[in-house]
Parts: sequence; structure tokens; C-alpha cells
Amino acid sequence: MTKKLFNKFPNVSAKEWKQKIQADLKGADYNDTLIWHTNEGIDVKPFYHLEVFETLEQVPETKATSWTVAQTIYVDDVTIANKIATDALNRGAETIKFIIPNATVSISQLLNNITAKILYFECLFCDANFIKTIQNHDTKASIYFCTDIIGHLARSGNWYNNLKEDHAQFSKIANSTTQFSVDTSLYQNAGANMVQQLAYTLAHCNEYLNYLNSEKPLQNEKLTLTFNVSVGSNYFFEIAKLRALRTLVELLADAYECKIETNIFAVPTKRNKTLYDYNTNMLRTTSECMSAVLGGANSICNLPYDAIYHKNNEFGDRISRNQLLILKHESYFNMVNNPADGAYYIETLTKQLTEKALTLFKEIETQGGFLSQLKEGIIQRKIKESAQKEQEQFYSGKLVLVGSNKYPNNDDRMKDNLELYPFVKTKPSKTLIEPIIEKRLSETMEQQRLHNE
Repeated sequence: MTKKLFNKFPNVSAKEWKQKIQADLKGADYNDTLIWHTNEGIDVKPFYHLEVFETLEQVPETKATSWTVAQTIYVDDVTIANKIATDALNRGAETIKFIIPNATVSISQLLNNITAKILYFECLFCDANFIKTIQNHDTKASIYFCTDIIGHLARSGNWYNNLKEDHAQFSKIANSTTQFSVDTSLYQNAGANMVQQLAYTLAHCNEYLNYLNSEKPLQNEKLTLTFNVSVGSNYFFEIAKLRALRTLVELLADAYECKIETNIFAVPTKRNKTLYDYNTNMLRTTSECMSAVLGGANSICNLPYDAIYHKNNEFGDRISRNQLLILKHESYFNMVNNPADGAYYIETLTKQLTEKALTLFKEIETQGGFLSQLKEGIIQRKIKESAQKEQEQFYSGKLVLVGSNKYPNNDDRMKDNLELYPFVKTKPSKTLIEPIIEKRLSETMEQQRLHNE
């Protein structure tokens, strides 16, 4: 079709739009009334116009049509895990992520008759020989290994073994598989703002690239990096965050003169999930999964609505998986590639997040790098400050969680429904560094409500 639409409508300049808005405000201040100031230091305008762009950002190409529905399975019993995976695949899942607690797991039994397009393996230990066992298994699936020794240090406060041994194992795995992963979800779930999440992810990733480059120059090498990303409910910002992540990784690859394939495994955040009025969690996760699709995630694993207080169960897993299937097969979120491209608002957010994250990343590097700042407690302190700011916004009602700090149902009773402890667990132990702790926004309020039941 070559006929132009709307050609009878005159173009309206950005200046004319602003004049019209100011007239409609009837004397109210434009900046105070309509400019939104975010925790990332970004001022969001009421409208965006082509005139503000010299050129549109060239965001790395992604294919929204190729995202896959994923399910995560903890391998406590190989036979049961295989059965759950087979059932999930028969019911619409396309990707399986196995969380493996120890090296005694039989890979041949685990993958018996598994027909997934993509398989992820997250080992809760660091063992190059075990990874080799997975590599040697005959499967048609694309395989991604989630090996993140720095992520384990940040989360637990300790290495798996020690710095030297962990890096030796990491080097063997990365060289044999040409891939590694970065768990960025920790930063989001602990309360870091988006600029911090991106900058810490980039600095975290740079520690690995710098180490590998010191062993053997990475020039012209091809690597695959898997990022485990948590997606929050700030819809357009989360879309921009994933797009900015790809841009930043490309910049890092250019610095090392290597080629990096960015693979994003996205999961909804736990930070805004609630114990009371838990069905609202389904609304939150649906929005978050939509952001993940439009932001260009490769695989998306939904979070069950009852994940914070129930053990894994068939109903919760089925509902969470069906949310993704509805997005894919009924809402057609797999029919258009890169639908966010060219949206002035999203393009602007992507550029601003990229620039601010890059500035923070450079500051981290000039001050010794990510590991150095982790050991000194600087990263932990910055995340705590950001989390506290967000917590105060929650208590004041500026940040709303329906069913918790807004429109709570005081007749809700949850004390008898808890199969899991839904709050931060404190277990004093000796650690090399202060661990980064995940915490939900509504925890303190929920503890008080449980006490009063």
C-alpha cells in the first residue's frame, strides 16, 4: 500500500505542543506539574517529539518473534525433575532451566526424552568437569551454562572454594564453552535503581572479560554471555533497560575487540511481590513479562503468583506458564520484531539509561573495579541507599503496591498458608565480604499484619 495516511493533517512542532499544554495548565507551572523525576536521575517529560533527536539511537537488533517460554526446575530428585520438565514441555514451555545443587546429578537421566529448544544449566557449585559432562551429552537443544562465581560471592559473601580455585574453574568452563553468565537479578531484587543495575552488570561482566583477556587476548574471539535479569513494573523503563543492556555490552565488546552474543534470560522481580492480596502478583508479572518481550529478552520465565510463600506446585507453575502462552498465542507478542523501535519516549529512555550507566561504570573502573568495590563494601552501601529511598517512597504511598500500602483487604489471613518463610532470612556466618541481600518492599508491613492475625 503506497497511499499516505493522515497527509491532510498539518505537522505540529514541539514548541506548539508545549504552548498548547501550558495554555491548558491555566497558570500551573509546567515543570512542577508535568515533569516526573525518577530515582535514576531522569526527568520524564509529558511528551517527546522528533525535533529533539539529531539521530535516533542504533539499538542492537533483537527478534521479539523468537522469544521462548521458559520454566525453571530445581533438580532435587532427577526422576521427578525429568517428569516435571517433560510435562512443562508438553504444556507449552519451550525452554527449561535446570538448577543443579550438586555434581552427583545424572545428566543422562535428567535429559531423557527432553525435547526443549533451549536448555539452561545453573549449577550451585563450580566444577568444570561436571560442565564437560553436560557438553558431552548428545542433545539437539541449544545449551547455555550459568556460571557466575562473582555473582555467588556477591550473594553469599564467599567464593565457592577460594578466589584462586574459583577463577581456575571459571577459566576452564569459559574456554571450553566460550560462554559465561552474569546474574543481574540480585541487584534489582536488593533495591538498586536501573542505572546502578546496568552499571554493576557491566562492571561485573568486565571483571570476567579482563581476567580472560589477561590469560589470552580476546581479540577476534566469539563469546556468548547470558544475563539473568529481573524485570520490574516500571513498564517503559524496563523495556529501555534491556535495550540499554545490549548497547552497553556491545560497547564493552568493542573495547576488547571481540564479538559477544548477548543472551537475556528474564524473570519478574520479587521486590514488588506481596504476601497479602497475592492475586495482584499475576497483574504485576504479566506487565513485567510484557516489558521483557518488548525489551528483547531471549527467554522469559514467569514467576508464580505464590512463589514467595508456597513451595513449587503444579497449579502455580501452570498459571505462570499460561500467562506467557496467552501473551504469545492470544495477544500476539511474538508477531512483530522490535515493536519499541522508533518510539521517541523509549528511545530517549534507552539513551539516557545507557549514558548514565556508562558514566557510573567508568567511575567504578577508575576506583579499582567491581571486585575491589565489593570487597570495600561500596557497592553494598550504594544499593542500600537506593533501596532505602525506594522503601521510604513505599511507606509514604508515593510508590503504590495495591493490597499492601493501598486498598488493603484487612480480612485477609495468611498465617496458615505459609509453606516458605517469605521474609529476609538472617543466619550469622563468617563471610569474606558483606553479602548483597534481596528484600521485598512490603516485608515489614506484612510481618506486622501476620503478628496481628
